[in-house]
Amino acid sequence: MERINYQHLYYFWQVAKEGSIMRACEKLHLAQPTISGQLIVFEQAIGEKLFFKEGRKLVLTDTGRTVFHYANEIFAIGRELTNTLKGRIGSKGLRLSVGVADALPKLITYRLLEPVINSIEPVQLTCFEDKADRLITEITLHSLDLVLSDRPASPAVGGNVFNHLLGESSVAVFGLPKFVEKYAQDFPRSLNGAPFLLPTANTALRRSLDQWLDSEEICPDIKAEIEDSALLKTFSSAGIGMFVAPIAVANAIHRQYGTPIVGHIDNVFERFYAITAQRKLKHPAVMAILEQAQNRLFGLLDLPSSLCAEE
Repeated sequence: MERINYQHLYYFWQVAKEGSIMRACEKLHLAQPTISGQLIVFEQAIGEKLFFKEGRKLVLTDTGRTVFHYANEIFAIGRELTNTLKGRIGSKGLRLSVGVADALPKLITYRLLEPVINSIEPVQLTCFEDKADRLITEITLHSLDLVLSDRPASPAVGGNVFNHLLGESSVAVFGLPKFVEKYAQDFPRSLNGAPFLLPTANTALRRSLDQWLDSEEICPDIKAEIEDSALLKTFSSAGIGMFVAPIAVANAIHRQYGTPIVGHIDNVFERFYAITAQRKLKHPAVMAILEQAQNRLFGLLDLPSSLCAEE
């Protein structure tokens, strides 16, 4: 295609946002045949299908997601231009779209993104949370600038995806003070039969924990398996059981959830990766995250003694 019809692009963008042609028609005050016809013309001009039907809902194809990403950029810039011409103060600066793997601890995610959030130069940050594999697919389609994950992208994804190890943190078992009193002595043998909350089997941390439990011949009482790290900690703060988390955010975990360290786990580490596409490597905000992550998050930790159970 030689030229994009921006009116067609706008109709497509509205349908993609609304999830159906009917809702887009209501918003645009246009008849359904008008929108449907313009979408067909737009798909013919592009030479690819942009939607497929899933029940009554329209779902974006891979090409559709790519077009939608660029449409978001195009119409955001258009709004800025309109605001500028009308003398308004609009949002300016860099845009950064980040995918966050749902298994990644939320406190770690915040720490990793702090250089962007506190940047002198304004950055318009957009975060999406999903399964790591789906987010990595979006990287290959250039729909995201960066993916933060607890595991690297597989080589099977292709040569245009790059893994950057941000660092690693040793882990510990955390729990309410009543669990510290009961299980800190004779740790980790004391964990046999102890109430535990574990991440789900699709996470890198869970695989490492399973190996460690097997090697130590420890069989805890697993109360629940929870994928979302914040929900897992919330369950623990209600007294359901203990959990494992990176020592790098031990202070914040204790403050937020009231759960000090019960005991340290040897030889188990949680690793954190930034995953990028080749053409995004020079994005200033991405580079700020890559350059500052290790110093800000993964340096040597000096934990207050109040957080650590006596050994």
